[in-house]
Parts: sequence; C-alpha cells; structure tokens
Amino acid sequence: MTLTLIVITTVVFALQYLSSDLVTSYLLYQPTLTAFMPWTMITSLFVHAGIFHIGLNMLALYLFGPALETLIGRTRFLALYLLSGFGGSVAVLWLGYGTAVLGASGAIFGLLGAYFIIQRKLGGNTIQLLVVIGLNLAMGFFVPGIAWQAHVGGVVVGALIAVVLVQTRRRNQRALQIFLLLAVAAALVIATVVRL
Repeated sequence: MTLTLIVITTVVFALQYLSSDLVTSYLLYQPTLTAFMPWTMITSLFVHAGIFHIGLNMLALYLFGPALETLIGRTRFLALYLLSGFGGSVAVLWLGYGTAVLGASGAIFGLLGAYFIIQRKLGGNTIQLLVVIGLNLAMGFFVPGIAWQAHVGGVVVGALIAVVLVQTRRRNQRALQIFLLLAVAAALVIATVVRL
C-alpha cells in the first residue's frame, strides 16, 4: 500500500504539471469551498506544490510507511493514511479557514503519531521519534507557507486511530475496531458540518 500511494501521488503530480495546474485547482483543498468541493479534503493529499514538496513527503512515506504497514496491515494502514489526511483538512477548516492547502503532510504526521503510540505500546524507544515529530511540528509554526493546522490535525487523528488499533487487536474485537474507526470518520464529518 505504501508503494501504491507513492505511485498514485507521483502520477497526480505529473498530471499537475502536464495540465498547467488545472488538476491542482480541482484537487487542492480550499476551506471556503468545502460545501461545494468536499472531496478535496481527501484529494489534497495527492497534490503538491513542487518537486521539493513531493520529494520530502514521499521520502517520509517511504521511510515510515512499510514498517507501520507491516505492523497493522494494508487496509488499516490505508484507513490511517486517509483519515489522518482528512483530520488535517478538518483542522485547517477550523483553524486556518482562509488558507488553501495541498500535500500529504497531514497524512504523514498521522503516520508519525500512530507510529509513536504503537512503539510505546510495544515498549520501544520513542524519544527520537518524539523529537522528529516535535521539530517538524515546530517548523510549521515558524516557516511561512506551511499549514501547521494540517500537521496538528493529522498527528492527533493518527494517534487516536493507533489507540483504537492497539486496544482492539484481538480477533474477537474486529467488529469493535471497525465500529470505532467508522466513529472517527463520522466525527470528522460531523466536525466539518458543524464548522460549515
């Protein structure tokens, strides 16, 4: 799933370039247009502002994705990625209403948040990961042009999903796990509707 997401994102980036940013205008997230283009809360994860932007995000996905995917499985990994990105968009809607955003950063931060929770549960050393998350979150507050809101929303939703996953690991808890993941998705939709 990690490689599939990288390939899809790369293809979309090529289409952005080939379409003279027509693709970008239909896929990036503009909070003021949420009611008319709600799909962009998810599709914005797949468009990027330049080669450096996509390069950093896909590198992070390549570095953290495979290990996390191995731990939780492909379907859960995809749900984590998409819901974290959605959470990033919801945070932008609430905290940065006038800001148009694009990029996979919210989803990437979701992976980091989830990885942190899972490593803690497994008894692993999380200090380095915590430093990485902290530094990257801080950068969003001080470097112009970075949607820190998406980062915060992504890491919070990613951590929440990881808590659900680690607390419902047993086979007989599968239905509960699905219910709780759907509840997270529903909460994000409700938060979107309330803000609108």
